Amino acid sequence: MYVAVKGGEAAIDNAHALLADARRGDRSVPEIGTDQIAGQLALAVDRVMTEGSLYDRDLAALAIKQARGDLIEAIFLLRAFRTTLARFGYAQPVDTGAMRVRRRVSATYKDLPGGQVLGPTFDYTHRLIDFALAAGVEPPPAPEAPVAEAGVRMPRVTDLLAGEDLIEREARAADDAPVADLTRAPLAFPADRDLRLQALARGDEGFLLALAYSTQRGYGRTHPFVGEVRIGTVEVEFVPEELGFAVPLGEIDVTECQMVNQFKGSAEVPPQFTRGYGLGFGQSERKAMAMALVDRALRAGELDEERRSPAQDEEFVLAHADNVQATGFVEHLKLPHYVDFQAELELVRRMRAEVAERHRESKEAAE
Repeated sequence: MYVAVKGGEAAIDNAHALLADARRGDRSVPEIGTDQIAGQLALAVDRVMTEGSLYDRDLAALAIKQARGDLIEAIFLLRAFRTTLARFGYAQPVDTGAMRVRRRVSATYKDLPGGQVLGPTFDYTHRLIDFALAAGVEPPPAPEAPVAEAGVRMPRVTDLLAGEDLIEREARAADDAPVADLTRAPLAFPADRDLRLQALARGDEGFLLALAYSTQRGYGRTHPFVGEVRIGTVEVEFVPEELGFAVPLGEIDVTECQMVNQFKGSAEVPPQFTRGYGLGFGQSERKAMAMALVDRALRAGELDEERRSPAQDEEFVLAHADNVQATGFVEHLKLPHYVDFQAELELVRRMRAEVAERHRESKEAAE
């Protein structure tokens, strides 16, 4: 037994060495740096930070490099590192209304206070391979936003609707109200919206995208409009106990999506629009939009809507959205299951022997 274990360790060490060599690739090609990953693969970094629940561009870039570009593996690495960090408190709620906007679009209003800001987006590209990138051609310099617009506060679209009482009003929780923390306690059902939103923010983008798409195809009874997607910089503040007032910790880039959905109303509530909400680190529009659609679908119970679709099933969505959990459960199948399989194999052989014996007895009885 000791020899087998020792041999297994040697094989694992060799596998690690082979992985490091494969990660480095062709030694005649310059090694990619984490600064290049953070600067030029920014959307991958943003996804890893969002689903890894840790805002650190350099660490996320390092995780992507270590994972050879496997984003789920990088998310796993970042989550694992996050558990080693000291926890000293919770930040104040971020005011996205005060965001320094880099991109802001609405599908509901053409003319908005502050205007539509297209910013950096794939939305209007032709999806043609740009071979100039392979040739190393430098792109032209980007246009600069007018200085006068740099400090403009852009009100949210949902605030405009709320001004006419056309959209549900979200009750503000008390400052001392407890907030669930998915990173400190396991997921439990039923889950309140704060816990659901945390789980969706950490959830796999592809899984949430598929669920969001299903709601648009009729599996969720939603007719969504993008009230607003905004991307920009917000300030994070923290209140130390010894001071008693908020101090700035720094700034982060976030993407926020407010999805507007129809609601027929009830005996107590007139017909109005309802909300779905999504938020992610950096520029993560697809994730924020998918999250907002699924968030609205999961609110079926509180809005007295019938739950008939997977996207409306809280336990199904939240129990399967986490890609780190999903990866572990699927990939563990590669690990040794020799004893289990031998037991199954012996069972199948015994069953086949019993069937063969019954056939033999039936044949002899017939003769």
